[in-house]
Amino acid sequence: MQEMFVAPAFGKSADAGSLRQRFAARRAPYEWQDSSILTRQRQRESNARSYPRRLPLALRRAKGIYVEDTEGRVFIDCLAAAGTLALGHNHPVVTEAVRRSLEMELPFQTLDIMTPVKDEFVSQLFSMLPERFARHARIQFCGPTGTDAVEAALKLVRTATGRKGLFAFHGAYHGMSQGSLALMGNLGPKQPLDGVLGLAQFMPYPYSYRCPFGLGGVAGESVGIAFIENALKDPESGLLTPAGVILEPVQGEAGVIPASAAWLGRLREITAAAKVPLILDEVQTGMGRTGRYFDFMHADIVPDVLVLSKAIGGGLPLSVVVYHESLDVWQPGAHAGTFRGNQLAMATGLATLRHIEGERLDRHAAAMGERFRSHLDSIAKDNAIVGDVRGRGLMLGMEIVAPGAPATMAGHAPPSRDAALLIQQECLRRGLIVELGGRAGATVRLLPPLIIGADEVDTVAEILRSAVIEATRRFQPQRESVASA
Repeated sequence: MQEMFVAPAFGKSADAGSLRQRFAARRAPYEWQDSSILTRQRQRESNARSYPRRLPLALRRAKGIYVEDTEGRVFIDCLAAAGTLALGHNHPVVTEAVRRSLEMELPFQTLDIMTPVKDEFVSQLFSMLPERFARHARIQFCGPTGTDAVEAALKLVRTATGRKGLFAFHGAYHGMSQGSLALMGNLGPKQPLDGVLGLAQFMPYPYSYRCPFGLGGVAGESVGIAFIENALKDPESGLLTPAGVILEPVQGEAGVIPASAAWLGRLREITAAAKVPLILDEVQTGMGRTGRYFDFMHADIVPDVLVLSKAIGGGLPLSVVVYHESLDVWQPGAHAGTFRGNQLAMATGLATLRHIEGERLDRHAAAMGERFRSHLDSIAKDNAIVGDVRGRGLMLGMEIVAPGAPATMAGHAPPSRDAALLIQQECLRRGLIVELGGRAGATVRLLPPLIIGADEVDTVAEILRSAVIEATRRFQPQRESVASA
């Protein structure tokens, strides 16, 4: 097959140049004052907006891991559009793919009509899957977001099995559409909608630090997986056999909670024995972020259904469902979407996937993740306000707690949203963008681009440490509104 898009080698051409230099020369902490553009955003945008409430930024330029706002301040971006920008901002591999697409006059949209770039994209994606999955795989292109791919996956397994319900997990996040909200662990967005579509039964996720059984570790995992097995086997469980079991192998919004390889392997055995399709939502973990091309490869398993978005489009909107051919019984038009033929996204996605594979950025993410983890462990050791450090690869989190407050059932201090917000604010003042998640929004989350270097990891860790120290100094436990676990 002739290759249309040849990615340039990664190297100095991808350097952030002047932004990197300006970041190094910054005079932190930044002073903050409102701007007219942010005032207009508040006046015009929906009350549903979220990120600007904690990250009051108006960005005008970006390169690599750096962004610049309209006030001339430069930041390291450890949010990267919630993990979408695997290669960072304006990487030459991606911008070259856009340029060549425009020069070749590729159609912008083609619905699901075939094109050479679409064919190359599918071939590249399948080549990165385990061979035992790829040789029996089918793919459905969906609308622009991961949520739409989740909806497609639900339709797929319900059609194939003739069953309606799903098993989801405590802490789950699969998007914000009505169907995917039914699978969400967080009650907040669901309550105004009266439970949305229902049809989901929630199982315990292996969250060792706040184990729902009060056990943690291997013991907590064992009890939890036994509970799931019993729910699928026991004729008196009260639960109908589901159309599928859906989960994130590393829960992102829930606070960067990784499932162990042993737990995932056992879940695969249980679902296979029960003839229940296993759906893995790798919208955030996929394409090298956790140290392998796909997180399920850590457990040496293959799912029945794989949901992908974010990084696969190279920064442009794209989502797909990849699944076993035996499930491909739905009818033509069973799932559609106007923008499922986004050719620019396929071109940038193709270039990104080839670059990740060619430069083995999955291995780089694993190495940088280990370096990050050692820093975070050191910060936790020196600061009691950091209760837990966890994650895989370049998907990491620190759970912030209220030391001295009454312990939860799991024996740990409760999560502290107020302290986590202080840390996020202090990071921003020092030139670092991080996000919060997890129970009570008390986990500081790190999702840097996969191209981050060792010196940049060290810089981020230095900023995090100073922010944690400052938050510890300022945090007053008696003023804390302690959230229950």
